[in-house]
Amino acid sequence: MTGTEPNDIPLQPIGVVSGGRTEAIDDQWGDVTATIVLDDRFGVDALAGLDEFSHVEVVFQFHLVDEDDIQPGSRHPRGRTDWPEVGIFAQRARMRPNRIGVTVCELIAVEGRNIAVRGLDAIDGSPVLDLKPHMVEFERRGPARQPDWATELMRTYW
Repeated sequence: MTGTEPNDIPLQPIGVVSGGRTEAIDDQWGDVTATIVLDDRFGVDALAGLDEFSHVEVVFQFHLVDEDDIQPGSRHPRGRTDWPEVGIFAQRARMRPNRIGVTVCELIAVEGRNIAVRGLDAIDGSPVLDLKPHMVEFERRGPARQPDWATELMRTYW
């Protein structure tokens, strides 16, 4: 045992989203541009080589979701009763237990401690928990499947 209990996960944001949207609107994120600003703990060397990648994976917190709005069970995605009721872990809704979002974004530029991205579905002020370069080899292996409601939901997301 390392002294850290399983329920004690110390996380500290590495930076913050600046710009882009100020409201969590469900669709049309594809052309939204924003900047991720790393905090002062990191020098520019922390981003060395990132600009060689076309995309970056951003892990962030849905910081404006109130604890009372978290939905740990099942629900109809977007409240649409014509779609099936599915568990929170079968959807990517922001009202999740730890309010964590993950998105693969287009990397526009790296300047100093600033990372300009396109297609990040986080809003201005969102804490960024981690960044990873997007590598093709980490994508799915083999064919992927998803239900029809998910395809319909995502049709206008980007």
